[in-house]
Amino acid sequence: MGIYLDNAATTRPSAHVLEVMRDASLNCWGNPSSIHAEGRAARKCVEKARRQTAEALHAGEAREICFTSGGTEADNWALRGVAHALRGQGRHLITTQVEHHAVLHTAEMLAAEGFRVTYLPVDAEGRVSPADVAAAIEPDTILISVMAANNELGTLQPIGEIGEIAHSQGVLFHTDAVQAVGAVLLSLSELPVDLLSLSAHKLHGPKGIGALYIRRGTRIDGLLKGGQQERSLRPGTEAVAAIAGLGAAITDAVETLPERTARIAALRDELWERLRDIPGIRRNSPERDVLPGLLNVCLPGCEGEALLLRLDLEDISASSGSACTTGAPEPSHVLRAIGLDEEAVRSSIRFSIGDENTAEDIAIAAEAIRRISADLRRLRGWKG
Repeated sequence: MGIYLDNAATTRPSAHVLEVMRDASLNCWGNPSSIHAEGRAARKCVEKARRQTAEALHAGEAREICFTSGGTEADNWALRGVAHALRGQGRHLITTQVEHHAVLHTAEMLAAEGFRVTYLPVDAEGRVSPADVAAAIEPDTILISVMAANNELGTLQPIGEIGEIAHSQGVLFHTDAVQAVGAVLLSLSELPVDLLSLSAHKLHGPKGIGALYIRRGTRIDGLLKGGQQERSLRPGTEAVAAIAGLGAAITDAVETLPERTARIAALRDELWERLRDIPGIRRNSPERDVLPGLLNVCLPGCEGEALLLRLDLEDISASSGSACTTGAPEPSHVLRAIGLDEEAVRSSIRFSIGDENTAEDIAIAAEAIRRISADLRRLRGWKG
């Protein structure tokens, strides 16, 4: 196996998670809605994972966790569900220019349905100002959605302060925490958050499963119609093995969070130290209040895609940004929002370090980046 530095895109399921999923597949294969023994075993498995997820997030009740197909569905549900449930109270939503497309495209859809959306700008580190959030609230504002951590820069947003502002004005607050869960400490017993999205495959769990935390008393409509699963809010037979995998993955991530994230942050810092003297290099990611494993840099004179292809030939995996926008003709909306021009955007790459990376990986990757970037610059005649 090569050197994998794209953990923000996805992570490899852990051996423990795979073991839990295999056990669930073999022994909890019944329909959780059935009342017979096989159904009860499956229901027990689902409810265990629900408790595990709630405990990992310090949620008030396990029933506040509703399972989804992943972070995208959770984001869609949070925005559309609240908008349609509260449309009689107001039609204004607030978000930022650097959200994941699952939020931005849902906001666009709501705008086409007659809702109004304010997209707040961010500073050069990709951080929104709580003062700007407060100033944007109008009498008919019903929801504010700000991600906990940016998937391209790693920027941590001040969601505690933003949530307090929202609640002081009687506005619901949603945070896309897909990148943050398992990477930073999140306690819903302390954070003023009404809805939170998460996804298992970002924390060594399986793909195709996530959850939406819905604080008790929050008004929200379901996206789908069908049976009575997930309190009739998210119908459909539960993916029992995947749900069990989510429960195991989030428990493991939270239990080992302090020591794990300290090690990952040290590797990220080591990578930057090995790259920072490359002529013209720019660090796009903040140095503080940032995800422990994420480093986004701009290498002027190097086409990002060309650098990634050359790295891939040496079995080193990285990314030019969100994996959800691969092949998109438009440059990163996040990097544009922090003020980079198109050339700088196309010269930027993202390294996201994870649990399985080592100091040796960092040394090898850094040497390859230096060598390949110098070669690409020479071919383009870049003078600096």
